[in-house]
Amino acid sequence: MTTAQARTIAELRASGHVRETVKQEMRRNLLVRLRSGEPLLAGIVGYDETVLPQLANAVISGHDVIMLGERGQAKSRIMRSLVSLLDPHVPVIAGCEVNDHPYGPICRRCLDLVAKDGDKVEVAWIDRDIRYGEKLATPDISIADLIGEVDPIKVAEGRYLADELTIHYGLLPRTNRGIFAINELPDLAERIQVGLLNIMEEKDVQIRGYRVRLPLDLFVIASANPEDYTSRGRIITPLKDRFGSQVRTHYPLTTVEEMQIMEAERHPVPEDFTHLARRSPHISQSSGVSVRMSIANFENLASNAVRRAARLGESLAVPRITDLAFLASSTAGRVEIEALDEGKEEQVLSRLERGAISAVFSRHFSAAQFDGIVARFEEGSMLEVGEGIPARTYTRAIGDLPELAGALKKLGLPDRPEVRASVIEFLLEGLHLNKRLNKDEVEGRAVYRR
Repeated sequence: MTTAQARTIAELRASGHVRETVKQEMRRNLLVRLRSGEPLLAGIVGYDETVLPQLANAVISGHDVIMLGERGQAKSRIMRSLVSLLDPHVPVIAGCEVNDHPYGPICRRCLDLVAKDGDKVEVAWIDRDIRYGEKLATPDISIADLIGEVDPIKVAEGRYLADELTIHYGLLPRTNRGIFAINELPDLAERIQVGLLNIMEEKDVQIRGYRVRLPLDLFVIASANPEDYTSRGRIITPLKDRFGSQVRTHYPLTTVEEMQIMEAERHPVPEDFTHLARRSPHISQSSGVSVRMSIANFENLASNAVRRAARLGESLAVPRITDLAFLASSTAGRVEIEALDEGKEEQVLSRLERGAISAVFSRHFSAAQFDGIVARFEEGSMLEVGEGIPARTYTRAIGDLPELAGALKKLGLPDRPEVRASVIEFLLEGLHLNKRLNKDEVEGRAVYRR
């Protein structure tokens, strides 16, 4: 008989099953993963040398963890990914509300059941996904939500208030033998934080004045914004002391990492725009600039390209520089402008846009490579660009200049009219930002000239 086939406590003992705490289980699975060379947490990008080693140390040490970081730094994703460090299935006493281990029940119902039937008590198996509980901390959360409350229906059935069987268990007991995550811990009222103290350390809690012994087996992980800029609440010192490790997250350190995140989200696009926003003195850095802005901006950019292709009857949707003007709707709500720049949101975002284009252009080309294109304009040529202008209009105006073919090859792009139009806009804007071409903007369109 294999362990997973055991259907009673007697069969479970006969299978050789050994009881582990959830932290021992996570530690064992983590070490197996490290020895095999597998990624610690799949889908987490940019933290291999910073956050993940600290998190691994915390799991190996058996610490509860608090993660400090600004919005959009994958704190919630990391917490949810930790489920992969749990065993696929574990045994529980069948019908138990708090996932009691068959060898060591803690709730009154299972204690009485084992006392009566011993090793004949039925065993069930639960998946690891069920063993994860998450709560967004808000000021209105009560002890009843997290820990439990007296169920008036059970009292009405004739039980005494002091009887543990009258308790309706909250989220924490129902996550027993699993991972419990709290998002934005400082928002939790201090009196509720005190309740967590008892659960994490003393293993007891008072419900309606009755002290209930509740030795829960939990791995607790919480997230919080750094205290230096949040004024919504605080983590009480005794609770902070219960978390064995504090791990600080960060935004992607390079554009390559940000691109990897976009690829993981199926949004392959460089995000110099986001990186410049994180360094801009005109953007409030205390509030952070989330990776979600990168994702939303790409979705908006792609949507505008699709809309244009449908409207113009083009078979391929390719974003252009002129599409960047439509990113304001997906950017403005995600950044906070510094007080001195209030009312100048458009100018601030336009400055970031120009800086991002210049950075990407300089990464691939130099202005001197395109003397042939500049010469075309010196002869009196002008080119009007806009998000609604057909792609073939661009190619007819520029022609088959060798510089354009070379740019397509260097960027690894196919030679299609829609792609050429996008590259032409990119090159012309790069030359303008390098002061090789002039640009006049009128009503959503621009004219490049010498």
